[in-house]
Amino acid sequence: MDRHELLTRFLLQQPAPAHRLAIGGLSPAAVLIPIVAREDGLYMLLTRRSPHLRHHAGQISFPGGRQDPGDENLIATALRETEEELGIPARLIEVIGTLNQLNTVSRFEVLPVLGLLEPDYPLTLSPDEVEHAFEVPLDHLLDRRNHIPLTIARGGKQHTIYWIPWQQHFIWGATASMINQLAQHLSKQQFNNMQPGEI
Repeated sequence: MDRHELLTRFLLQQPAPAHRLAIGGLSPAAVLIPIVAREDGLYMLLTRRSPHLRHHAGQISFPGGRQDPGDENLIATALRETEEELGIPARLIEVIGTLNQLNTVSRFEVLPVLGLLEPDYPLTLSPDEVEHAFEVPLDHLLDRRNHIPLTIARGGKQHTIYWIPWQQHFIWGATASMINQLAQHLSKQQFNNMQPGEI
């Protein structure tokens, strides 16, 4: 998949359903799903959270966090958090849209924001939040054969979570759910099944 195909599929389809837990009192938050075009294809930028964090230490994640009162909207939240965590300014990010919000067990309602990074983006990690940042081929992440489902019981109901392996990393939890949602949204089957009136 190249940049043109990504934009075409993303913009012409309705977002796939997101994981929704039946819990209330959620705080608004947003993450950026950063995509960068390289000569050999598209890549997704991911981070490993600092091992010193109180919540989700060491997990693979997207840059993002809780909405601040000064944020104009949740897209602004995702862009602000990306600059704070990774040092990538908003002017180097082309926002192309959002997925549906999903709820997390940490009691956030998270808006995933899809953005295209300039290939020569700077990277200055905030050591308090990010231990490592790395790129993964988008084709690997969108291939749902790489999404390993696991069914767990929570609140008397069955929920499916996903694990996505990449080299020495395991992507799981909310991050894997968002990638799975993006994979459904961009799937060839969904794109090919669209009716003419839906474009």
